[in-house]
Amino acid sequence: MKKEIKVWAMTVIACWLWAPTKTIAQQDTLSTTTLREVVVTATKFPKSVSETGKVLTIIDEEQISRSAGKDLAQLLNEQVGMVINGANSNPAKDKSVFLRGAAGKYTLILVDGVPVNDPGGIDGAFDLRLLSLDQIERVEILKGSQSTLYGTDAMAGVINIITKKKGNKPVSGTGTVSYGSYNTFRGNVGISGSTDKFDYSVGYTRLQTDGISEAKEPDDSAEFDKDGFEQNAIQLNLGYKPTEKISIRPFVRFNDFDGAYDMGAFADDPDAFYKAKTLHYGANADYQFGKGAVTVMYAHNKTERSFVNMYGGPDEYDGWFNHGEVFTNWNLADHVQLLGGLSYQHFKMVATNTTIEKPVTSITSPYLSFFVRNLNGFSAELGGRFNTHSVYGNNFTFSINPSYLINNQVKLFANYGTGFKVPTLSQLYGPFGANEELKPEESTSVEGGVQFTSVDKRLDVRATWFNRKIENVIIYTTGYINQDKLNDHGVEVEASYALNKLTLTGFYAYVDGEITTQAVSGSETKPNDLLRRPKHAVGMNIGYRVTEKFFASLNLRTFGQRNDNFFDFNTFTSSPVVLDAYQLLDVYIEYALFNNRIKLFGDFRNLLDQDYFEVYGYNTQRLNATLGMRATF
Repeated sequence: MKKEIKVWAMTVIACWLWAPTKTIAQQDTLSTTTLREVVVTATKFPKSVSETGKVLTIIDEEQISRSAGKDLAQLLNEQVGMVINGANSNPAKDKSVFLRGAAGKYTLILVDGVPVNDPGGIDGAFDLRLLSLDQIERVEILKGSQSTLYGTDAMAGVINIITKKKGNKPVSGTGTVSYGSYNTFRGNVGISGSTDKFDYSVGYTRLQTDGISEAKEPDDSAEFDKDGFEQNAIQLNLGYKPTEKISIRPFVRFNDFDGAYDMGAFADDPDAFYKAKTLHYGANADYQFGKGAVTVMYAHNKTERSFVNMYGGPDEYDGWFNHGEVFTNWNLADHVQLLGGLSYQHFKMVATNTTIEKPVTSITSPYLSFFVRNLNGFSAELGGRFNTHSVYGNNFTFSINPSYLINNQVKLFANYGTGFKVPTLSQLYGPFGANEELKPEESTSVEGGVQFTSVDKRLDVRATWFNRKIENVIIYTTGYINQDKLNDHGVEVEASYALNKLTLTGFYAYVDGEITTQAVSGSETKPNDLLRRPKHAVGMNIGYRVTEKFFASLNLRTFGQRNDNFFDFNTFTSSPVVLDAYQLLDVYIEYALFNNRIKLFGDFRNLLDQDYFEVYGYNTQRLNATLGMRATF
């Protein structure tokens, strides 16, 4: 408790020392989404935030450029309602996305609006380590059940990662180079441009680090080896516009990732390593007509992973995922819009010891949504989706999202939606506990709240309450079965305020719940442990433009106590543990030269040198720093 008091005292003192002066400050990483912003993810076509009742968080291009010392997981870990478990552990460690307390398998990852999936994994969740922050322009985080628009996996929400596309002149370029703690080097170069009919963007990123030991030494008494990694990522986006109404955008992304890992909590393995590759290619095409547009998408995602450890190997887990979709948005009248589409997804796993050779599944889903747009301040979306799965059959989801805007400043909103997650190939046909009779996990979600934006746009505040119920939860006993029920709820409060050269942003998030499971007699309801997820999380960011060339920010986050399980590989037993609360204090500085063409930056993280667990028995990064330079030409 004394530590927390000291942290908050330091933050308050910093606010007073950085006295405000003249011009409006630039926002930094913690921010709400103002009512004036235009987003795509909420409805699959451009829509003002004031006209949708959905809850979004936006990480814009400037915020990403000021995160050059971080990776994508660390940036997401700073957002309200999100915990990326492993974000601050060893850089090579796997990352788990917990959105509003939900397990990672319930959050859908999109890249440029197209779902990505890893059919070779146990729960199908995409590996965030395989996306380079240097090649990302913007991130839109859409919360609440979104299965009506996006299908399977979107029960807690959607993270849409929007990549860099084109420059504003025939040839332009960017480059970043940095060096930091743990002998970490990051280099990125990108070239982009545009003409009347063509545009392009190509980028290459190299990242390598010695890292730290993934597992922690028991009582700090043993010396474990460091578990480093190296990554190479290439991205190519092209655009061709033969007419004013038609645009075609092919893309290719390749990521190669090699790293070392350990065998478990407090358990070193100097010889364990893994390799992962992902190849993502496809194209999007748009046709604009008088009252709307038609969009066609196709993407192929291939993931290859192999592991070697003290027990042997390589164990290989490969998966192919194909996504095809066509949809149209149409303005039926001044205040009425329609969205209709058809999605087809094909999953294939290539792995050893499956019950059938190269198992596959598919989902075909037509969907339809109607929108009322700003009818005397009232807006709403009503939609439904019918899903046909190649194994379990059919299911249906729907959603309704009304909102009401008062004086263009206050928005009242409510959302009700159902969602689903299909059984993965590993659960249906994998080597351990396969069960072809599994049904989809299904959810019901409700949320409501209020958002206020001041007339001068300096202040933005949003408060949201949510409740999420999931049934037919797939668990592993002697095999995979549908059994548990989850009932989670929470509150999020977030605000941003800009005053002259000073910007203040912050949030508070709370999540709790209960789990109902089968007992010896009947069923038993008990608190949901929410493993590795805090009930309480608080974040605050202070950004200050010292001069036209010099910018600095201070970022403070507090994560409350968390529950975890310790699994002992020697006895094959598990026992519950409680992880202590911790606080992270980071400082970022940036100095511009040569008309902002070159920016020197420093990112200093965990300045309180906190020693804590994100996962019991696994290491986390202590005080560390990154120095670098970013250039445009």
